[in-house]
Amino acid sequence: MNAENNFIIESSPHLHHPDSTARIMLDVIIALIPAGIWGIFVFGFRAVAVLAVSIIGAVLGEYLMNKVFKRFTLSDFTAVLTGLLVGYNMPPAVPLFIPFVASLFAIIIVKWTFGGLGNNWMNPALGGRLFVFFSWTGMMTKWSAPCTKAFPDAIGGASPLGFVKTGMMDFTGSVSGPVEYMHQQGYPLNGYMDLFLGNCSGCIGEVSALLLIIGGLYLLYRKVITWEIPVCYLVSFSLFIWIFGGLKFNGNLFTGDVLFNLLSGGLMLGAIFMATDMVTSPLTSKGQIIFGIGCGFLTFLIRVYGSFPEGVSLAIVLMNMVVPLIDKFSHPRVFGVEPAKKGAKK
Repeated sequence: MNAENNFIIESSPHLHHPDSTARIMLDVIIALIPAGIWGIFVFGFRAVAVLAVSIIGAVLGEYLMNKVFKRFTLSDFTAVLTGLLVGYNMPPAVPLFIPFVASLFAIIIVKWTFGGLGNNWMNPALGGRLFVFFSWTGMMTKWSAPCTKAFPDAIGGASPLGFVKTGMMDFTGSVSGPVEYMHQQGYPLNGYMDLFLGNCSGCIGEVSALLLIIGGLYLLYRKVITWEIPVCYLVSFSLFIWIFGGLKFNGNLFTGDVLFNLLSGGLMLGAIFMATDMVTSPLTSKGQIIFGIGCGFLTFLIRVYGSFPEGVSLAIVLMNMVVPLIDKFSHPRVFGVEPAKKGAKK
């Protein structure tokens, strides 16, 4: 018998992992469910309508692109996850056409214009969110008060970050930090616990830091994400806030309120569920550390010195743009191959 007949030649990949795209997407959806249930509890059934419209828009967009490209990708649940993340990044009272448009933009423009899953250069949900944010900024920054609280008319359900940012523009006094300022101005916040549990205004899926962290731990357990991006993102952001965050309040370095900034806004949602997107984040551990630190620095810069109270979405998208550069300079050395010397002929 010829030895050549003992070998079966097949194309790559030669090693297969038991997890499929659908299984990974389902894990992320499962990890997000507790935060979504809490958002519905806090903001009422209006939140259900926003989430439903977001998912419908994403699935419709995916279906249309499947027709155009003659493919079927609805079964991998990527569109459902994109729609869910779009909905999580929406204020509860937003007009329903906005999450629908955001999801369509995320799928058709951000995802499929570049060739579908695996080819998009930025997170589709964040792309959709930023598109509608800059198109309908007023509607995207109109917040609802939690059903568990009665907000004074003067506050109007403002998010903690938005309330502090707006107030600090005309601030001339001296307080220790944002929490003291909010108490001084009558904002109904019972300290950090409200922020940790999610008993405050904000986007539907971002308010409960506790449930988002639990979801992140589940993803780490399932090995869907690794620690580098979320940890480096949160640590670098915290460091910059601690050093410079207190300057606008008491004028002192190393007095920034780290806990308030960690628990407010979309930081946990972005750091755990969107910055870790496999397609738009670096490939290597070293690259992911660089990426996380960059996201943390840009979020700090936009949130503290920019004109917007938030900064997570824009920071992640900006870092998505430099991922190819990060991958180029952080890729591992090929074993047995000597690195090319500078100026050497190819």
